[in-house]
Amino acid sequence: MKQKKTSPAIRMVFAIVSIVVFCVIANAQQEDTSKDTIQQASYRVVTQRLGTMHERIVAVAFSSDGCHLAYVTSGPWTVRVVVDGQEGSEYNRIAGASLVFSPDSKRLAYVARKSDKWLVVVDGQQGPEYDGIAEGQLIFSPDGKRLAYGAGRDDKQLVVVDGQEGPVYDGIGKGMLIFSRDSKRVAYMAQKGDKQIVVVDGQEGRKYDKIGESTPIFSPDGKRAAYAAQKTNKWLVVVDSREGPEYDGIGKDMLIFSPDGKRVAYMAQKGDKQLVVVNGQEGPVYDGIAGLIFSPDDKHVAYIAQKDDKWLVVLDGQEGPEYDGIGIGTLIFSSDGKHIAYVSQKRGKQLVVLDGQERPEYDGIGDSPPVLSPDGRHLAYQVRKGNKWLVVVDGQEGPQYDGIGEGHPVLSPDGERVAYIARKGNKNFVVVDGQEGPVYDGIGKGTLVFSPDGKHITHQARKGNKQLVVVDEQEGPVYDGIIQNGPTFRDQSVVEYLAVKAGVLQRVQHIPQGQ
Repeated sequence: MKQKKTSPAIRMVFAIVSIVVFCVIANAQQEDTSKDTIQQASYRVVTQRLGTMHERIVAVAFSSDGCHLAYVTSGPWTVRVVVDGQEGSEYNRIAGASLVFSPDSKRLAYVARKSDKWLVVVDGQQGPEYDGIAEGQLIFSPDGKRLAYGAGRDDKQLVVVDGQEGPVYDGIGKGMLIFSRDSKRVAYMAQKGDKQIVVVDGQEGRKYDKIGESTPIFSPDGKRAAYAAQKTNKWLVVVDSREGPEYDGIGKDMLIFSPDGKRVAYMAQKGDKQLVVVNGQEGPVYDGIAGLIFSPDDKHVAYIAQKDDKWLVVLDGQEGPEYDGIGIGTLIFSSDGKHIAYVSQKRGKQLVVLDGQERPEYDGIGDSPPVLSPDGRHLAYQVRKGNKWLVVVDGQEGPQYDGIGEGHPVLSPDGERVAYIARKGNKNFVVVDGQEGPVYDGIGKGTLVFSPDGKHITHQARKGNKQLVVVDEQEGPVYDGIIQNGPTFRDQSVVEYLAVKAGVLQRVQHIPQGQ
């Protein structure tokens, strides 16, 4: 089911991943939480010192908003976790890969060994001790209020949810422990002898030979659960404990609920053919299927299909035009569900198709999918003409550059503004609404962010070997490093991030004057 890959955009952003390498000192020092304030034309920059980075750092985790840093530091005989400059308890060992922040960035959990036992530490509090904690099974609920993990005792395994132990089994499926989106429900795969089951809210389902990868799943409203299962040499989908028809296979990562949870769709294999099943109704068979999605308004279902050596998009059962290839991951709906777009290839050229209408052909289109405004009125994407790159917004071509940033352009939340990173020679800058900003040696990948109201924009930048944050083209102080995932908007206009200068971790806020 392979398709022709879209042409890659030129990469010119810098990776901020080595921060703990250049921000270490000989010994940890006492925390200094004093604040400094720098006045700017439109903002005042408030800096709070959180503490000095330790010398021996063996693992690092960043909160999703970039405003919290946790790392494991090792001493002669023990290790400990440091969160925003605050040292935790000492342990014999800490599983560095287990460091995890909650989705709301407010909580931290990790796995530690104490003597010959393992335990989970959450918000600095130790949980019960076990013979082992399952790798990759420490998860927070989407709202950050609940915690679940797999644990081992003797030769059995169990799931612990909010400190409460579940039944013991012969095994717990790796990567198959999930919370519902509303955080109220829990499901996982468990091994019983040579059979596998799905446990939902403590209730065991039927025994099967195998439970499909990437399942179980919950509907977005959390009211329904589904998974793929193998029965002898056939596969089927189980929805709300009810078995569907049997097939030769069920597509991995292609079992989905509609946003309202009322419909379920999946890809099924019949011999050497594939088809999509929606609420038990089979669609036509094809040589290959990819990119199965529902529209955000629940009204439409679409996917990419292969017919002989051609590819097409199927929307609500209706086939679109055939192409030499369609970019996997480029099929998107607008937020209101009324518009659909994707990238296709025809006779060596690439083009965007919006609502069935072809846009102009180009030598290449960036790896990222086109972006649609919530109401579908605005469409933007990057293209290549010869060896130059440019951004097309609503059919209008922008200036040509040597490169456009990966993952760009980006639209403001209301879809009325567009921004992207561009490169001329070895210099980089941000283009906002067609206006080029100041030139830098690098712009942080994935750091270009609009405020929720779309009135402000921020990003990381590099000058030589120093890094800084820019808000509405106003530069902040320079640092040795800016922590990953920052900056972020705390509200409509306050920007916050973590930075390191001379080995000291600092929390930085850009606050509008008069606020």
